[in-house]
Amino acid sequence: MMRGSREEARFLMGKRSEDLDDCVSEPKPRISRPGNYSTVQKAAIAAIVLIAAYCSLGMIYQSILAASGANPMTGSGSVSKPSKKLPYYFDPNPELWPGPTATGRAPFLAQETVVPNLGQDKNETRKRSWGHLSPYRPAVEGWGVEEYPVPTGAIITQLHTLHRHGSRYPTTGANVEVFGALIANVTGNFQATGDLSFLNSWSYGLGAEIMVPAGRLQLFESGVLHNYMYAHLYDPKTKLIVRSTTQKRMRESVWNFLSGFFGLDWAEKDIDVGYGIEGKMLDGMSGGWNNSLAGYDNCPNANTFRNMGGLNASSQWVDIYLYDATKRLNSMLTGIVLSTRDVYAMQTMCPYETAAYSYSPFCDLFTPTEWQNFEYSIDLQFSGGSAYESPVGRATGLGWLQEFAARLENHTLAYSGSQINVTLDSHTSTFPLTQTLYFDFSHDTNIMSVITALGFTQFGQVLPADHHPGKHNLTVSHVTPFGARLDIEVIRTPHPLLPDRSYDNAGEATSYLRFKLNERTLPHPDCGGDREDGLCHLDTFLKLVKDEEVSAEYGYACFGEYEAVPYGKITNGRPIARKREEGLLEG
Repeated sequence: MMRGSREEARFLMGKRSEDLDDCVSEPKPRISRPGNYSTVQKAAIAAIVLIAAYCSLGMIYQSILAASGANPMTGSGSVSKPSKKLPYYFDPNPELWPGPTATGRAPFLAQETVVPNLGQDKNETRKRSWGHLSPYRPAVEGWGVEEYPVPTGAIITQLHTLHRHGSRYPTTGANVEVFGALIANVTGNFQATGDLSFLNSWSYGLGAEIMVPAGRLQLFESGVLHNYMYAHLYDPKTKLIVRSTTQKRMRESVWNFLSGFFGLDWAEKDIDVGYGIEGKMLDGMSGGWNNSLAGYDNCPNANTFRNMGGLNASSQWVDIYLYDATKRLNSMLTGIVLSTRDVYAMQTMCPYETAAYSYSPFCDLFTPTEWQNFEYSIDLQFSGGSAYESPVGRATGLGWLQEFAARLENHTLAYSGSQINVTLDSHTSTFPLTQTLYFDFSHDTNIMSVITALGFTQFGQVLPADHHPGKHNLTVSHVTPFGARLDIEVIRTPHPLLPDRSYDNAGEATSYLRFKLNERTLPHPDCGGDREDGLCHLDTFLKLVKDEEVSAEYGYACFGEYEAVPYGKITNGRPIARKREEGLLEG
């Protein structure tokens, strides 16, 4: 049985003081024995034994839960955060910045009158057209190069992973929430028929922003896969720091990934998670925190009218492609008239309810072509809001690019001219340089901006807002679905590797990067783009980083006062018009 003070017992067991009074005994005053002392003595001894057994089992149970990463307060199997503490500025109280945490209505699939087919999933094709709301699947179509094994004699020496969280509830105030309120306000005053009949008794029940069970599974499975791929790189004798943000879904993503990679007892290993603060300053007026995993927080223009091009283009496209669907659905309704915005919310309800409940009656309301066009509406949002058609596309992802390059060059960062947290990045205790495995966890739009800042211009095709252009690289369900991951391998070869994958035996050992987006090699246009295997010479990439930093124009893009331009005018991920403003630009 554990020994220690009452305070230690409270900490270990997660109990309130009054709950421990039965388990942590205090000296009692001696009392006189009654006449029937023997009987009382036996009863007292039996009671003491029972209480001791109860307390011992309870403490053992709590210890098992703690070791497995479960929450000792609830008995939940959700993985808990590690008990070891990093410096206070890297391990803030996450409850101050968890983001919205509303839990939705619990699924009850067994009770439903219509149970999804347990055989072929008719939603499988649709799921590939849900943009950033698509569940994870490998980018099976690839990115234009062949997949090759590591060259003979070469070894992977390091892995840098940038990972998205798993499937979640919608963001607060999302169009699906607004539609739910609309239906609630008119329930009993409208009539739906045909395929819309379910709407007569339907009510909105989704939570807000936290991960759903499917999301936890996605991250756990990713951890298992990464273990199979890269566990050889892990040295149990070396401390490992993993980075995420304070949002609840971000913390839970890390815990589930690490449980898949290292096991449920990962918190007992020499592994720490650093939680960069995500959200506004507590005074509500000072802007966002510096955090490369949420680069838009300290890039004000990312959240203003200057960066509305993608949303404007998507809105234009929605009015075009849902025109017929809106007429079709309105023909099944009396007492209410739906707009194209309402119908778009109904279409968006499908992936969210499917993630939360495993099915949604909204999915069958739309044709395959309308689902393809739904995907494209999201492609437009990302292109114009986070990628090359956005004035802050490069700047938002610049911080992580600089951190990645610093790790490769083995130095800390005391200054960056971007949104990195210098307090953290200037110390090896919070910005380690000797790890063979680096795991960072972020969001879809931030990862898209990192890809932009890295210079993957194959995602820079200008996407028209008035028609679907056909196959295009920036198809969001392929790039940043739930659980997306950018894995960057550092590969060391004994000699330079020629484009035909033979060695130049006269040369010395050489290092290359292999970028893998959702398990497929992503060639860099300016670094190995002419190779069939997509390998990028490390020294060439590090030279490119300097150019990418300049191209981002972080200060002006994020803080400059420039005019918003129509969607489609920006093509390089930075503002068009440059102004020499005090403190923002030189020269």
